[in-house]
Amino acid sequence: DEAVLLSTCNRTEFYVVANDNGHEALKDWLSSSKQLNEGFRDSLFDLEDAEAIRHIFRVACGLDSMVLGEPQILGQLKDAWRDAQESGALGSQLGRLMQHTFSVAKKVRTDTEIGSSPVSVAYASVHLAQQFFANFKKQTAILVGAGVTIDLVAKHLKRKNIGRLFIANRNLNRARNLAHEHGGYALPLSELAGSLQEADILISSTASPEPVVSYEAMKAAAKARKSKPIFACDIAVPRDIHPDVTKIDSVYLYTIDDLDKVVMEGQSSRESAVNDANRILDDEISRYLTVQRARETVPTINALREHGESVRDEVLAQAHRRIANGADGQEVLEYATAAMLKKLLHTPSVQLRKAGESSDNDLVQAARDLNVEAVSEKPVNVTRGFASVVNPHEQSEQLAQVESFLSGLALDREVGDLTFDPQASNSTGGPDVALAGSVVIVSNENKAAALIGDGSRVEATGDLAINSRATD
Repeated sequence: DEAVLLSTCNRTEFYVVANDNGHEALKDWLSSSKQLNEGFRDSLFDLEDAEAIRHIFRVACGLDSMVLGEPQILGQLKDAWRDAQESGALGSQLGRLMQHTFSVAKKVRTDTEIGSSPVSVAYASVHLAQQFFANFKKQTAILVGAGVTIDLVAKHLKRKNIGRLFIANRNLNRARNLAHEHGGYALPLSELAGSLQEADILISSTASPEPVVSYEAMKAAAKARKSKPIFACDIAVPRDIHPDVTKIDSVYLYTIDDLDKVVMEGQSSRESAVNDANRILDDEISRYLTVQRARETVPTINALREHGESVRDEVLAQAHRRIANGADGQEVLEYATAAMLKKLLHTPSVQLRKAGESSDNDLVQAARDLNVEAVSEKPVNVTRGFASVVNPHEQSEQLAQVESFLSGLALDREVGDLTFDPQASNSTGGPDVALAGSVVIVSNENKAAALIGDGSRVEATGDLAINSRATD
């Protein structure tokens, strides 16, 4: 249904929303489109639900990278997300997950030390330069070479807002391409010596078998700079900068060996931050799943509301017809409220009765939880029993029977005299209040209610008074 494809130099991952058939279809597509044999399935791994969410969080935070905490993977994941958007493969579910993932990655980098220590030679060289120059905006950097390492150095310097950037290389076209990408200037290697005096930062990484920066060239540059310091970093093997350069007082030269120590220290520091990052991931996974589960109930809530509106419309139409036929307004009002209550509670009542019969305590407890606001602070006593029919023509005898029945129940308070309202008796002379079959009497302080077997409700206040208006 939804898909995001992340492909880097050392991983290819599909983040999908699909059923089991969709998972298998994806594997079949990989096999056929790339002409892979069946053995490729042994190289696949499947993660679902919370474990899949944890994995994508770890990927975004650099916790699953070969270089722990490296930031490039987050940018690659954002590119994959944009590609999925543009192709129409991103839906609401993966869209929310990706946005939450980016937020988690930012939080981990902000609240932990996972990204504070250098773990690559390129980053380590820039990190060391920061110990010499607090602000790169007024500094000039010259990079020698045009390979992957120099590309990474240029990226880091650009993020640090380097003032000017020059890239020198034997192949001028490659230097131009790289300089253009990072907002710098290209230099032919033949002009490097004459440009060294401009360099506050010099970082070199070529494949030259001989030094490309001589002692004489650096000494001349230092003299022209009037002893203004130069940070020089040689990350080539063999060396690009002649080792005698260390004899020049204003030049601070670091080699690949020095950077390896910095990288090892950074790796150790980041590993100690992993526990902090994992705690954040645990909290964020729980938070995301809680929100997701809440969203899954929305269709049920909407259906419940639609059902309530349907019942309301039906009862309202019946009430309008009664008013049109001349019925008393108070009578119609009581009819409408009772009818609506009966219709709304009928199905839940039936299901709860079945739940009780089958000992489905979870459903019963869920119903109690839903009704929590209606429960009084004082415990409500609920008793089940049986009552006869109250007939207006035999009201004394029948009321006595009902009074006797109620007196035998374990109510919260003593049952007083019962009264009958002859004004509410129906014209047919039939029973006005049918307390037939199973009856639930609910009493709370000086209020009581009887829920009759057919769903009708009889309410009373003060001394219990059963009023026939409470039923149809």
